[in-house]
Amino acid sequence: MTKHMRNTSRLRMRTMMAGCTALIAVPSLAFAQAEQTPVVLDEIKVQAEDDAQTLVANEVTSGSGLATDVLDTAATVSVVTSREIQQRGAQNIEQVLNYTAAVVTDYYGADSRFDYFRIRGFDSYTYRDGLRVGAPFGGLREEPYAFERVEVVKGGNSTTFGISDPGGSVNFVTKTPKQGQHGEAYVSVGSHNKKEVGFDFGDDLNEEGTLAYRLVGLARDADAEWDFSRDDETYLAASIAWRPTAMTSLVFALDNLNRDGVPGGGGHPQGTDYDSGRYFGEPSFNYRGVDRTTASLMFDHEFDNGLQLGVSARYTDSASDYGYIYLDDRANPGGPDIDRALFANDSSGEDLVLNANLQYDATFGTVKSRTLVGVEYSDSTDFSTSWWSPVNPYNEATFTYGAGTYSLDGLAPYRAQRTDQSTRSLYLQEELTFDDRLIANLGLRYDKGKTTQTNMQTGAVSRGEYSETTVRAGLVYKITPDLSVYGSYSESVVPASLTVEPERGDQYEIGIKYRPAGGRALLSASIYDLTKFNMTVTNPNTMLEETIGESNVRGIDLEAKVDLYRNFSVIAAYSHMDSEIVENGTGGNEGNALQFVPDSIGSLWVNYTVPGQGSRGDMIFGLGARYTGAMWFDNANTRQGESFTVMDASFSYDIRENTNLRVNVTNLFDEKHISGGIGANWYSPARTISATLTRTW
Repeated sequence: MTKHMRNTSRLRMRTMMAGCTALIAVPSLAFAQAEQTPVVLDEIKVQAEDDAQTLVANEVTSGSGLATDVLDTAATVSVVTSREIQQRGAQNIEQVLNYTAAVVTDYYGADSRFDYFRIRGFDSYTYRDGLRVGAPFGGLREEPYAFERVEVVKGGNSTTFGISDPGGSVNFVTKTPKQGQHGEAYVSVGSHNKKEVGFDFGDDLNEEGTLAYRLVGLARDADAEWDFSRDDETYLAASIAWRPTAMTSLVFALDNLNRDGVPGGGGHPQGTDYDSGRYFGEPSFNYRGVDRTTASLMFDHEFDNGLQLGVSARYTDSASDYGYIYLDDRANPGGPDIDRALFANDSSGEDLVLNANLQYDATFGTVKSRTLVGVEYSDSTDFSTSWWSPVNPYNEATFTYGAGTYSLDGLAPYRAQRTDQSTRSLYLQEELTFDDRLIANLGLRYDKGKTTQTNMQTGAVSRGEYSETTVRAGLVYKITPDLSVYGSYSESVVPASLTVEPERGDQYEIGIKYRPAGGRALLSASIYDLTKFNMTVTNPNTMLEETIGESNVRGIDLEAKVDLYRNFSVIAAYSHMDSEIVENGTGGNEGNALQFVPDSIGSLWVNYTVPGQGSRGDMIFGLGARYTGAMWFDNANTRQGESFTVMDASFSYDIRENTNLRVNVTNLFDEKHISGGIGANWYSPARTISATLTRTW
C-alpha cells in the first residue's frame, strides 16, 4: 500500500471514530435489543426473519437459488446469523465459521493475509448476495460486520452459483435497508491495543415508507498479536431501497473496505518454542494493504400471475499489496542458520457480474411447481506482480533486525501478468412438490468462459476457453411437517488456470433434518462421498499451481442449533472426514491423506441467560469449545500436527434499557499449538479479549 493510501486510511479512521463517538452519546429512541426474546414466526417467510434476533434460520436461498424452507432443501446448509456473530464476538470470517460443521479454519494460524477455511476437506469459493467473489486463499479478507448472515452450503453447488468447489460454498448476505427506524452504535477496546467504533442504523425517508436507507461502518486502530504489527481498518457502506409496492423492490448499495495491516509473523523456527508473538521477519518490510470499492444493484418484481423477475449486478474495483520476510528451514532443518526469503505481491483489478432470472410458480392439481431460468455474465481484468528473493538467514546468536536491505528497488519480479476473464452462463432450477410431502428438484447450468493471460514482461499472450455443464438433483421427503429426509447428487467445476484442465467434482449425500420447538431449533445429520478430479493446489511459498490428480473425502456431519426462549441456547457441531489422494499427477502421494484435513472436528457453544431483577439487567454467559483432530501439513504426509481443543467465552450485561456491555474472549486459556508447518511453524491465534459497549435504538 502506498504512503498516500495509508494516510488516507488513517484520516478516514479518525473521522469515523469521531462520528461514532457522537452517535453513542446522542440519546436514542427505544428499540428492541438483539438479546431480547427471539421472535416466534407464525409463517416462515424469508422477509420475516430477523437475523439480529435469532440463531436459527428457517429459510435459505443458497441451496438452489430459490427461497426455500431449510427442511425442503436437499443439501446441508448452515446459517450463521448476525445475532450469533455478535454473541460470539467474531472479528473475522474464520471466527464466524469456527462453530460450523465440516469447516476447518486457522490452518495457517494467526497469519492474516487471507481468510483460511476449508469445507469438507477442500478450498471453497465465496459469493456475496449470490454473485461470485472468488477463492478466499489469495483473495481479500471480508468484514463480518457488513453482513446480515453467512450461509454455508455443503457440497458442490455449481448449478446455483457457477464456479464452485465440491466441498461447499459460502454466501455472504449484505445488510440492506429495513422498514422503520433502527440502529446501533458501539465502542470496543481490547487486546493488542485495539480501539474500534462502529454503527449500523437506518430509517424510512418518506411517510409512506417506500424509501429507506441504511448506513453501516466501523473504524479500527489496533496491533496484531506479534511484534511490530498493526491491524487497522475502515469500512463504510451506504444503501437505499425503493419499495413502491409489496411486490417491487430496488436496492442500491455502495461500500468501501480499507485495511492497513501486516501479512503475518513469518513463521517460527521448527524445533523451538518461542513466544507466539516473537517476530522473525523485518519491521521495515512487512505490510498488507487493501482498498476495495463495491457497487451493487438488486431488483425484484413479482407479477400477479405467478411470475417474478430478479436482477442483480455488482461492480468491484480493488487494489491490494503485501510484502514480508518469512522463514524456510527445509534446506537445513535444525541447523543454526535458517533460510529466509522476501516475498511481495501487488494486485489490482475490476470485476463486473450481472445476473437476471425469471421465476414462475404454478399449481397443477396436487403438484406445486417452481421454475427458475436465468442468465449470468461476468467480466474481470486483474493485474498481478510478484517478487521473491532470498535474504540474510536467521541465526539466533548473531541476528539483528535491519542487518540487510529489504526493498523491491532493483529487484525484478518473477511474475507480472494481466488476466482477462469473461464467462457467460445459462441455468435452470426446477422444483416439484407432490402432496406437500415429496419434493424433487433438478438444476442444470452451462458455463462458457474465456481467459487471456498477458505476460507484462515479455508481452507473450496465452488464451484458453472452457465450457462446462453441471447437474444437481435432489429428493426430499417430509415425514412430518417438522422432519424431512433427503438424498442428492451434485457436480462442481472450477477453471483453475490456463496450464491445467478445469477441476471437476461430484458428491453423493443423504441426510435428515428436524425442526422442533416451533422453529426455535434445527438438528441435522448427513453422510456424503465426494470426489475432486484434476485437483490443483497452490504452493503457499511460490503461489504457483500444482496438480494432485484425484482426491476423495467421505464423511459425516452432525449439527444442532437450539434457541430456547430467553434462557438457553446451544450451537453444536461434529464432523468426521476420511480423505485420500487417489491419484497424484506428480506421483508419490497415492493413498495419503489430504493436507489440512483432520479426521474429526467438533464444537459446542452454550449461552445461558440470567433474567434481570430490579435495577439489574439481563446477564448472558457464553462458553464454547472447539476440537480439531490431528492433520497433515502437506500432501506428502511428512509433518503432522497434534490434536487440540480451544475454549472461548463471552459475557453480556444490559446496563440499562438499550445499553449493553459485552466481553468476549477467544482462546480463553491461551492454548498454543502448531496450525501449519511448511518450512516453519505457524502458531495458532493467541488469546484475545475485547469489551464492547453498544447503544441500540
